[in-house]
Amino acid sequence: MMDPGRSLNGTFRTVIAALALCGLAGVTGAQPAAADEAQAKQMFKAMTDYLAGQQAFSFKYDATLDIVTADMMKLGLASSGSLTLQRPDKARMTRTGVADVELTYDGKTVSAIGKHLNVYTKIPLEGSVDDMIDTLRFAYGVEAPAADLLSPNAFAIMMENVTAAKDLGSGVIGGEVCNHLAFRTVDTDWEVWIADGDVPRPCRFTITSRMMAMAPSYTVQISDWKAGKDVAADDFQLQTGDAKEVKIEEMRGLDELAGLLEEGNAK
Repeated sequence: MMDPGRSLNGTFRTVIAALALCGLAGVTGAQPAAADEAQAKQMFKAMTDYLAGQQAFSFKYDATLDIVTADMMKLGLASSGSLTLQRPDKARMTRTGVADVELTYDGKTVSAIGKHLNVYTKIPLEGSVDDMIDTLRFAYGVEAPAADLLSPNAFAIMMENVTAAKDLGSGVIGGEVCNHLAFRTVDTDWEVWIADGDVPRPCRFTITSRMMAMAPSYTVQISDWKAGKDVAADDFQLQTGDAKEVKIEEMRGLDELAGLLEEGNAK
């Protein structure tokens, strides 16, 4: 019978060899820390500058949101959707998963429909798409996909509390070569994969909490990226059909976690 200790050591050697072949075994010592950190920040800034400079863009996404139940089971809620953003004040977002939600913003009103419940709501709000994203997040607890990356001031906002940054080299997302960067703050770790080449768009974004049990995370993988004239025309009006109008507080289906949290089953 094989000695379990020898078998485990053999596994470790195999993993280390595989990492070495991928160029990752010495990632922390491949270059001076200061240069590594500066390069990571420079590459992230190039991506945020590119996003901020786009008058219009759209993408599809697949997301996984971790929750930890009261009995310490870690679960992942999966959803898919799309985002179309037209600066300064137009947006359409969809998400299908535990909830099936579509939301539009035309510069004056946020409209959202919960298709499973056949209800919709409207919120008067004049301003930019950034005002809309912040209002949904802080007033109603509703997140746009990869919301942290969408602000025109994303670099300044996200670098404010960063304590460490690393350039982890190249990875492959959806068959596309991407630059892999990792950042740490006091309470979170986050990673971003950025398409290599002349269009430094985000390919994947992951944020992990280090202050909660079992370190739950949120990951968004982006595909079908379009920008400028390639973005499909949209009137940014919501079609509600025979849905019933309700107050936003009554739209439990707008937030995938609402029901779970209210029942006390998750953290």
